[in-house]
Amino acid sequence: MEIKNVIEYLKAYDGPELKLMEVCGTHTASIFKNGIRSLISPKIKLISGPGCPVCVTPTAYIDKCVEYAMKENHVLLTFGDMMKVPGTKGSLSDQKGKGAKVQLMYSPFEAVEKAKQHPEITYGVAAVGFETTAPAYGLMLRQAKDLGIQNIRLITALKTVIPALSWICENQQDIDGFICPGHVSVIIGSKPYEALAKKYGKPFVVAGFEAEHILAVIYDLVRQIEKKEAKVKNLYPHAVHDQGNEKALAVLEEYFEPGPAMWRGLGVIEDSGLYLKDTCYDAESRGLDQDMELPEGCRCADVIVGKINPDQCPMFKTKCGPMNPFGPCMVSAEGACGIWYRNQ
Repeated sequence: MEIKNVIEYLKAYDGPELKLMEVCGTHTASIFKNGIRSLISPKIKLISGPGCPVCVTPTAYIDKCVEYAMKENHVLLTFGDMMKVPGTKGSLSDQKGKGAKVQLMYSPFEAVEKAKQHPEITYGVAAVGFETTAPAYGLMLRQAKDLGIQNIRLITALKTVIPALSWICENQQDIDGFICPGHVSVIIGSKPYEALAKKYGKPFVVAGFEAEHILAVIYDLVRQIEKKEAKVKNLYPHAVHDQGNEKALAVLEEYFEPGPAMWRGLGVIEDSGLYLKDTCYDAESRGLDQDMELPEGCRCADVIVGKINPDQCPMFKTKCGPMNPFGPCMVSAEGACGIWYRNQ
């Protein structure tokens, strides 16, 4: 079917109201960039899910990173979108002004070079992400081991998406279908969604990131729901395979093991965290399950699980903005609040 026919169908849809969750922050950004909502019926509601790894990172993790950066002869390496995420003692950016030794990195492999050049310093790496980025941390450790480098530690907040989607299905029965995350699916493949589709009777469709990709997936989900189907389909076949990326999955298997992890807005989810098997490179990453009490009126948790859109939070664009964020959804590049803020 040509894209113009897809748009005509979706624009004319007049059936029961449907709620479709896009799980990936990059999809949320693309939906805004391409004006997708203006091309479909108002009866098709697109809501954001827990697809931003920074957004679901608990406060205790930020506090741990701050603590690490304050240690003598220790330096914390982090990506830029973690700098303004608030902890109980302020953000990494706040604490850097108070003496915390924080440096930005653009690749985890920078830690190996820095550690090699400065053996007197222990480099802590803020390892945050889903299956998409976790293999890079495993490969970085492989390189460090091969070079005999010992002065690197990972503070991990690495998570897996399937347990979170199961939590969503268990706790929010009003979601009718899922736009599966493209980047994560490149690693894990489309097959892992099959158990969810079978158990919960909901369709899961893997999407790319262009406007045509997303519209095609919305169309497929709507048609499946109308026909009372619950299938897993891969509409991003040139990048995603049924079995995923076998080499990346082998790295995950070699370096990480599952365990319980705190998701901001969802709570602790069993076997959703990825923890280092080799604990000599770990900076006490387990047990960071304490979350911060958000200010009265802040509905960050509801945004993360798709209960509300960001503009339905009373603090959105009033008390909460990129310069004064109360939650990570506003500061991460893939955070729903930040995306809505920049595009409204």
